[in-house]
Amino acid sequence: MRFSTLAPAAVLLLLAPAPGPADAAPAGDCGGLPRMAVTTAPGFCLGLAADRLNAPRGLLALANGDVLVADMGSWEPGHGTIRLLRRTGRGYTATRLFERLDRPNSLALGPDGKVYVGMVGRVARFAPGDAQPVLADVIGGTSGVAALPGRGRHLLPSILFDRKGNLVVGVGSASDHCENDEGTMAPGAVCTERNGPGGLGVIRRYAMRWPDGQARQWEVLARGLRNSMALAIDPRSGALWQGENARDAIHAAMPALKNDDELPHDELNAIVRGADYGWPYCYDDGVPSPEYPAADCRRARAPVRLLPAHAAPLGMTFYTGSQFPAAFAHSLLITYHGYRKHGHRVVALLDHGKEGPLGASVTLVSGERKSGKSGKAGKSGKTGMGLGAPAGIATAPDGSVFISDDRAGIVARLVHEGER
Repeated sequence: MRFSTLAPAAVLLLLAPAPGPADAAPAGDCGGLPRMAVTTAPGFCLGLAADRLNAPRGLLALANGDVLVADMGSWEPGHGTIRLLRRTGRGYTATRLFERLDRPNSLALGPDGKVYVGMVGRVARFAPGDAQPVLADVIGGTSGVAALPGRGRHLLPSILFDRKGNLVVGVGSASDHCENDEGTMAPGAVCTERNGPGGLGVIRRYAMRWPDGQARQWEVLARGLRNSMALAIDPRSGALWQGENARDAIHAAMPALKNDDELPHDELNAIVRGADYGWPYCYDDGVPSPEYPAADCRRARAPVRLLPAHAAPLGMTFYTGSQFPAAFAHSLLITYHGYRKHGHRVVALLDHGKEGPLGASVTLVSGERKSGKSGKAGKSGKTGMGLGAPAGIATAPDGSVFISDDRAGIVARLVHEGER
């Protein structure tokens, strides 16, 4: 099946706000924050919440209006932090809760009210209301549960909880398309990297013991998924959705292609227990990879929707707020982190009833970074910062949406201007 990846003009017209007080708001203001110099869908604006961060990734909006940020720091081990953002006037004050962490990437609120942090090889938790919060290991570290693999190209885990309280963890592949250390492979070779209970390129599901929040046994929920950075639970059905970051450099094995700008597509997958989604043997809608021409891709579960090539979905959440226009109810919001032409934007895949997020794709925010990392507002009232590499995304209790950018070092807040 094919679904549009561009917003039809008719959809954008429906989303345009009616003239009113919001249109008279100061040009430099967006929901009380400095307005950023980006392109937004009609009626929306993006305000700068916090800057001068290092590499912010996962976000978690708390019920009291605060926002937690998992800041990787850098790709070097041991420079990561967890920060708390609290609104103070025309910005947010950042308080450092933890430091010297190994590349924290994702945050999730557990059924116990504690915050769980996914970082290289490890998941830990803390109580956000404590005056001096302490991290306690749940997977890896001192937990007594084996560490996550945490190796190779895709060593950052993504985490969330399903409706039954299980901890879902994305475990990325160590390679691009199961090549060896020299970057080559024998045609038709078996990809041992993905096999067995400790295989990579999988989604794991950990059964948890409540109320103490300890991980018990785990299973491979699904495999054949190269890099599951983007995970989301549909709050209505409980279904698990995955945004697949597909392989690179396919043209190196396909002489007819000049480049890989449009192949393979990234994917939106509906996760089914026990299913195999084909990596590295298959790509797109069951097409054998050039390195595996004899692969029987009928055995692989096909994506529900093809996303733009190399869009690199990193953050994903269903919109549960009421601030955005009705057309966005239950839509799937995705950050496209990719550095190529289909990246550096945030999109909404509109709801299509029981079929899920299969409606039109509406670009909510787009725009490359235009200046250095200061993000200060100029005389025009707008910041000189665009949105170069959106990563994390979270819906706040008031219906606004927070977005992190690990290249610009910022956290921004997307609002519909009708809120003013």
